[in-house]
Amino acid sequence: MDHYDSPQTNDYMQPEEDWDRDMLLDPAWEKQQRKTFTAWCNSHLRKAGTQIDNIEEDFRDGLKLMLLLEVISGERLAKPERGKMRVHKISNVNKALDFIASKGVKLVSIGAEEIVDGNAKMTLGMIWTIILRFAIQDISVEETSAKEGLLLWCQRKTAPYKNVNIQNFHISWKDGLGFCALIHRHRPELIDYGKLRKVLINKFSLAEKSYLFFLTDIVGTARPDEKAIMTYVSSFYHAFSGAQKAETAANRICKVLAVNQENEQLMEDYEKLASDLLEWIRRTIPWLENRAPENTMQAMQQKLEDFRDYRRLHKPPKVQEKCQLEINFNTLQTKLRLSNRPAFMPSEGKMVSDINNAWGGLEQAEKGYEEWLLNEIRRLERLDHLAEKFRQKASIHESWTDGKEVMLQQKDYETATLSEIKALLKKHEAFESDLAAHQDRVEQIAAIAQELNELDYYDSPSVNARCQKICDQWDNLGALTQKRREALERTEKLLETIDQLYLEYAKRAAPFNNWMEGAMEDLQDTFIVHTIEEIQGLTTAHEQFKATLPDADKERQAILGIHNEVSKIVQTYHVNMAGTNPYTTITPQDINGKWDHVRQLVPRRDQALMEEHTRQQQNERLRKQFGAQANVIGPWIQTKMEEIGRISIEMHGTLEDQLNHLRQYEKSIINYKPKIDQLEGDHQQIQEALIFDNKHTNYTMEHIRVGWEQLLTTIARTINEVENQILTRDAKGISQEQMNEFRASFNHFDRDHSGTLGPEEFKACLISLGYDIGNDAQGEAEFARIMSIVDPNRLGVVTFQAFIDFMSRETADTDTADQVMASFKILAGDKNYITVDELRRELPPDQAEYCIARMAPYSGPDAVPGALDYMSFSTALYGESIFLHQIKTKRKFKNIAPNVLCCDIGNRAQCYIPFFFTKIKKNEKKKASHLYC
Repeated sequence: MDHYDSPQTNDYMQPEEDWDRDMLLDPAWEKQQRKTFTAWCNSHLRKAGTQIDNIEEDFRDGLKLMLLLEVISGERLAKPERGKMRVHKISNVNKALDFIASKGVKLVSIGAEEIVDGNAKMTLGMIWTIILRFAIQDISVEETSAKEGLLLWCQRKTAPYKNVNIQNFHISWKDGLGFCALIHRHRPELIDYGKLRKVLINKFSLAEKSYLFFLTDIVGTARPDEKAIMTYVSSFYHAFSGAQKAETAANRICKVLAVNQENEQLMEDYEKLASDLLEWIRRTIPWLENRAPENTMQAMQQKLEDFRDYRRLHKPPKVQEKCQLEINFNTLQTKLRLSNRPAFMPSEGKMVSDINNAWGGLEQAEKGYEEWLLNEIRRLERLDHLAEKFRQKASIHESWTDGKEVMLQQKDYETATLSEIKALLKKHEAFESDLAAHQDRVEQIAAIAQELNELDYYDSPSVNARCQKICDQWDNLGALTQKRREALERTEKLLETIDQLYLEYAKRAAPFNNWMEGAMEDLQDTFIVHTIEEIQGLTTAHEQFKATLPDADKERQAILGIHNEVSKIVQTYHVNMAGTNPYTTITPQDINGKWDHVRQLVPRRDQALMEEHTRQQQNERLRKQFGAQANVIGPWIQTKMEEIGRISIEMHGTLEDQLNHLRQYEKSIINYKPKIDQLEGDHQQIQEALIFDNKHTNYTMEHIRVGWEQLLTTIARTINEVENQILTRDAKGISQEQMNEFRASFNHFDRDHSGTLGPEEFKACLISLGYDIGNDAQGEAEFARIMSIVDPNRLGVVTFQAFIDFMSRETADTDTADQVMASFKILAGDKNYITVDELRRELPPDQAEYCIARMAPYSGPDAVPGALDYMSFSTALYGESIFLHQIKTKRKFKNIAPNVLCCDIGNRAQCYIPFFFTKIKKNEKKKASHLYC
């Protein structure tokens, strides 16, 4: 079999090696490829006036194959063999295959014999290679490969269409909407995309008509053949690329026309803008040349304001229009020159130079107009200044005189008091001074009016009338002023007689009234007392107040006599009293009324004080009753708290004896509860009587409650601690002597008897028990480790229970990691590892599986497949206490002997560690004879 290999290999051809590897092709795909490839070949063979019906039969002699290659390549192949023999057919096919290889295509496992023999799969593979080389390879979008570029082209063209999502060349096309979208994108008049629905696209007769394809076998399949889809899509690509050229030509024409339209629009804009600007200049120049003067300053100022509006509002936009006109003209000329168009020539009189000349005339007229306005304003300014000065002074004077005549004619002094008369006289004197000061202003007003008459002011008649009115009013004010002064002085003398009596009445009535108001307030004041002494003090003060009532009645009679004398004087001299006493608002009726009220309140106060005295006697009885009980219960609770503390510290008897003692103590405490309840009842009566203090006791009910709760909590906690000590002793195998020793050491360093040790106290306690905790970094680290055990919550204290737990762990007879490892070594037959079979044979099933799941593989030099590391498992599982470890390494205790003696005492194995006592005093050796561990 001949193979055609080329020295050049393209990446896009690499996937086609699958044709040789598995010579199997899905029947559905093979059918799709056969029809697709046949249609593609016929689309080119028809250009040479022929076609094929059966792709594997019609290419067997190689003639139509060579013709197909000539059509699609545009080149001539070698002259074919016309014979009918097999060798002639093979020769023709080889020529075709050689031509394909010469184009850089690597043919894998495709030989001429297979094609001549009509091998369908090989023939389809060859045609697909030709399609890739001549229809797909040259497709490139943004420097991507042929397949990726074709996929990118499809994605871009179908992006605007709903229900179309092109991600590949197989299932993305099975509903046919992708093909419809490509056709509608380039030829929308051929298909109504909005009416299409998925799966219902059965035929593509339109596509067949336009691009010579029939897609019935592809649409609706679960997974269309990728090569068939790529063949169809590449044909769409090449078919629509021709339409793109026509679109490019149309775009070029549109661009040229758009430039021409834009230039014409600029010409029209220039003509319109120039015409509007010249018309505005023509209308504005006559307005600026008008020099007709005005008679008033206001009119001339209005003209000046109009001119300013022209300069600020009307002219600036026109300046911009003129500038924009020149810019548009230059821009238009530049665009015409760049697009090879003739230069623009504006209409007659609308050249830029014409507009500049008209603008110059406008500015000349503008300059003369502004100068004329300023001169006219300066001329009228002098007359307007004098007229304004006259109006200002006249207005000020008229404002001052407004209401003055009415004020001078008032007779308010007839009903005024003496103080008001004196105030009116002072006010009148001030007015006379003000009147004299305004004399000069009236003279100035008359002088200005005279000057305006001499200068022939246009509004002189109104000025003269106003000046005359001011002078007449001034003369009338002078006469009324003198008349009012005389009336005020006469009334003043009539009122001075009774003023002294009013003053004396006020001086005596005010303090007496204050005394009565204070007495009423005190008699009605609600009092709050808490002791019988306080109510007795209020009663004494009330009796002292009642003793002052006769003297107060005499003062009341004297004050009323003064008022009667004033009334007599008023009636005798017919004085018109317009008001009451100016020095006070207290009337005789007020004094009599308040006096009567005071007399009524005295017996009421007597009754209230008597009732409160009775209530305070009852409260005092309640205080004494509560104080007597509280003074007994409070010390009793304190005593019990101290006794419990001593019991928890002392070590009399066994733990069981201590527990029985504590429980009897707890029972006696609970039996005391009725007395607490009785005290609660007395306290409730005190609260209901609103008694807030009690001098008969220092104990409050809250103190009793807190103390009782602490007592119950303390006895319960102490019992629990002893129970835990018993549990610890029994579970860890600690003797009573050891427990007493631990308690003695703990109590010795518990200086404040708080039941806890601080860090330094705990450290000293450990050292006293034989721990070697140095002051170096290693010692501090070891102590920090111990503290993390006994004080896991970092509270800074060590309880006795935590101390016992720690010491029991350090001294009890417990298994160690070494013992567990030794046990595993026995099960393993003295090997350094153990196997799964050994574990399952020696241990119960559940425990064997537990070990197998957690043991790490053994990696020693003597390891065998499946070996497990029981040593690391033992360390992680149980661990070895630091206490025993340091005994082994001789670091925990000072002067420890190198050997350890174990013996059996009371059916319980215990270890004794002999000591070297080289550094221990003789009288202390007995205390350190041995150490339980």
